[in-house]
This record gives sequence, structure tokens and C-alpha cells, in this order.
Amino acid sequence: MNRERDISPPPSKRRRLAPESSTITSGKKPSIPSTSSTATKDLTVYSWNVNGITPFIQKRLDSFFTKASDAQPAQPTASFRDFLRRHQWPTCLFLQEVKINPDDTATQRAVERAVRDDTKGAEPDYRAFFCLPRDKYNARGFGRKVYGVCSIVRADFLEETNAKVRTVDWDLEGRIQIVETEAVNGWPKLSIWNIYAVNGTDNPYKDPKTGAVVGTRHDRKLKVHRLIMEESKRLETEGYAVVLAGDLNIARARIDGYPNLRTKPEQHVKNRADFNKKFFDDPQGFRGVDTFRHSHPSEKRYTYFPRGGPFGYSCDRVDLIVCSDGLKQNITAAGMLDTPADRGPSDHVPLFVEFTLEPRQEASREEELKTGRVAGST
Repeated sequence: MNRERDISPPPSKRRRLAPESSTITSGKKPSIPSTSSTATKDLTVYSWNVNGITPFIQKRLDSFFTKASDAQPAQPTASFRDFLRRHQWPTCLFLQEVKINPDDTATQRAVERAVRDDTKGAEPDYRAFFCLPRDKYNARGFGRKVYGVCSIVRADFLEETNAKVRTVDWDLEGRIQIVETEAVNGWPKLSIWNIYAVNGTDNPYKDPKTGAVVGTRHDRKLKVHRLIMEESKRLETEGYAVVLAGDLNIARARIDGYPNLRTKPEQHVKNRADFNKKFFDDPQGFRGVDTFRHSHPSEKRYTYFPRGGPFGYSCDRVDLIVCSDGLKQNITAAGMLDTPADRGPSDHVPLFVEFTLEPRQEASREEELKTGRVAGST
């Protein structure tokens, strides 16, 4: 079979995509969202395993990120601000596998400077939050420059929603970071996860406190599936809409792998089945929506392109954005950025989802008490 014909070609530029059965239409987003509690709320989440953040904060790099002006043809640049600007100032840009030593505050400060607005308010401002490895037994290789996630979030969104950024106590490898909002100013309660999931292998997994071997990385992967699912379900019972974004290290189905879906060793098949059951197929599970597959049921597109051969010789869709089923009707676009201008230096490509949320109607405290919507009420 012709490999190029088997893979859907990337779009020449980003276009808005919606479910084939959807009648949703949308226009251009404003640069800065309205703070009115009666206006619709646009939530845009980008996710990218960058496989090391260093190239993005070097002073000069001329291999990716095209920037054009009226006076000269497009020239590649490396700039988080350029990326955010070209994609109309998304709400969140989640990065995985940033590979920052947790003691390296200089690199963290450099990222923070790279995303800040220096136009004196003419453009949106952003904040960068880090979750880096603290596990002295399972995250010590490569000078501790392993794993790690960074969440880049619009400052106005943080302020308008009273958002908090937190981690989870069961992750010490720098893999999980969560942005959570309050139900204020017309926004619903949101829990938006930045995830760099465990890659299942037969290598040992050690107890983070004692260093004793307690299983394999496959075992740890399955446990993390369960922990994410259980916390997501808990959040939904508390009124949150949940978005899980990142490198989930799972290709869900045959359509998501080229030329073949990984089936050996057999544990990978078991990991895939466990993931699909916990997040999509089990009534007792999370009941999520795969936003890209929801919008593109039959499209063959991929997010991971390993090095070692021509681009596209082998690829998988292992980066996902999964949302609560209740958000499905609010998806207005979902896709991935696999053009040469967008791929950058990583072996993964960015992906995104856009939601348009109806303004939350503020209920009176008396009404909330009647319906039991106030925490601790009877």
C-alpha cells in the first residue's frame, strides 16, 4: 500500500473543524475574552510534548515557527509568543516532557519571560507554571532533566475565573498539573489537566519513599490510569467539567497507528484496553469524549513521529485531549498542527481543542440550598 496515500495529508494551514453531524458555526475569536457574565465563554486548549524545552528559549534558532511581515517573506523563528500569537492567543498551552532539572530556576525564569507580554497591554499576558520531578528513585536519569510539564495560561483567564494551579500527591515524577476554576463571572467550574502519562515498559518501578521495587513501569501506568479516572469522577460529582490533555502514551485504535498499531509485547494491548475501558467504555468509568476523534471520526492523523527514518514512516496518535461527556456539545474545533512550520524540533506535534461555553446562570444561595448545590448543604 502507498504510505503517502494511507496517511491523510496535513492541512496547509489551520482550519476550524467540527463534528460531521454538527451544525455549529463560529467566527473569529476576539483577542481578549469578554468579562461579561452573560457572554459566551471561549476555552481553547493546546497541548504539545516538546521533548525538551531548551530550543524554545534559545536567543536564536532558525529551523521552525514561521513569522511573516508585510516587508519581508516569512522567516522561521523560535518564540512562544509567536506561537501564541499565530494561534489567536489560546487559553492554555500545555507542554509535556520539558526536561528541566527541578533545581534549575534559571530555565524556569527564562520560560516565564518568554511568555510574558512586553507590549504594555496591547497583547494578552500569560503565566507559566511548572511541575517537575521530585521522585529520587524513579526520576534521576540524565541529570534529573527528565519528564516534567509546564502549563502556560492566559493571565486574564486566571483572574476572571479565580483559577488555581495544583498538582496531585500521587505523582512525584512531574507528570500531572491541573488548572481549576471557580463558577464565577459566567464561567462553569473547570478542571483542566496537563498530563505526561507513564510509558509502560518492563523496567522496574520503585516505591518513591523507600526505593524498593514494587512492580514494573507497566504496573505504574495502569495505576495512574486508575488514579486519573477516580479523581476525574470525583471532580465531576463536585460539579466540574473535566478536560484531560497531553501525551497519554496510548494509541487507542487501529486507525491511530501507522503502519501498524503496536501489539507486542502483549502488555501494550492490555494497557490500551485498560485505558479505553476506564475513560470511554465503562459506565462506571469516566465516560470521556476523545475530542479529535469526535470531530474527525475517520481521519488518519498522528501526533508522534519517531526519529530514525523519513517523516511519517512510522507514527501514532498518542497525544489526546479528552473531555467530560457534558462538554461534547460545546466542541467547536479540534485538530493537530502537523505542517513543517508547526512541528518544530520535537518528535510530537501540537494538538488543540476549542470549546464555546454558554454563560453559567448564577443561582441564588436560596436556590442552591434547595437543590443541594452548595457544598456541605443538606
